Amino acid sequence: MRKKIVAANWKMNLTLIEGAELVNDLFKGMPQLNENNLVVIAPPYTHLTQTSAQLAGMADVHLGAQNCHSETAGAYTGEISAAMLKSAEVEYVIVGHSERREYFKEDDATVAKKVNQALVNGMKVIFCCGEPLEVRDAGTQNAYVESQVRAGLFHLGDRQMNDITIAYEPIWAIGTGRTATSQQAQDMHAHIRQVLAANYGAEVANDTAILYGGSCKPSNAAELFACPDVDGGLIGGAALKASEFLGIITAMAAAVEA
Repeated sequence: MRKKIVAANWKMNLTLIEGAELVNDLFKGMPQLNENNLVVIAPPYTHLTQTSAQLAGMADVHLGAQNCHSETAGAYTGEISAAMLKSAEVEYVIVGHSERREYFKEDDATVAKKVNQALVNGMKVIFCCGEPLEVRDAGTQNAYVESQVRAGLFHLGDRQMNDITIAYEPIWAIGTGRTATSQQAQDMHAHIRQVLAANYGAEVANDTAILYGGSCKPSNAAELFACPDVDGGLIGGAALKASEFLGIITAMAAAVEA
């Protein structure tokens, strides 16, 4: 049985004090989790040591990072290697986020190298994929996302796929005024799972968690998480407010029990 996962991507937000307060508030309202569901918190790099200490002893709440560099070490001023993240007790790394692809021009080859760096350093990967507005309007979103998945992951073996979670980001529905329906989310998640099955077989495909990363909120989380191929969410803005993020976590926990 694949796990349900809700991951918080704080992006470039919150001071150290604000981050500590947010984690404390989350703990106060955290619903009961079990081996079938978990939470990942991915703060900015400056928070990692502090957040790691706060999470100590919290079962099923895990520390994540928002990115890692594609190289092992070297003269890359301002960058952070996967080994550095591992030494800070990071367990999950977000790789290939749409903002990294767009603003920092990360191509598929770079994303694949980052996947490798995270895995070789003993961390799990949240691999992001998703189509922009022009691709969705052209009706070629399935082929576009499939190409990202193939380029970023299909060099991995079956065993390595055990450490991969996929997050689908409908870029066209984030900050554009357009909304993706739960059916559109389900359709893409099902397609991604079919792509995995064609390459790795049904067992790997069925065991891989696929998260939704398109403006998930407490108001739509239950409907999204009820979809058979939606296994949780990669949460941005709603993860910055304890009440909203707890509402999403509660919806995830309820989906596991259903």
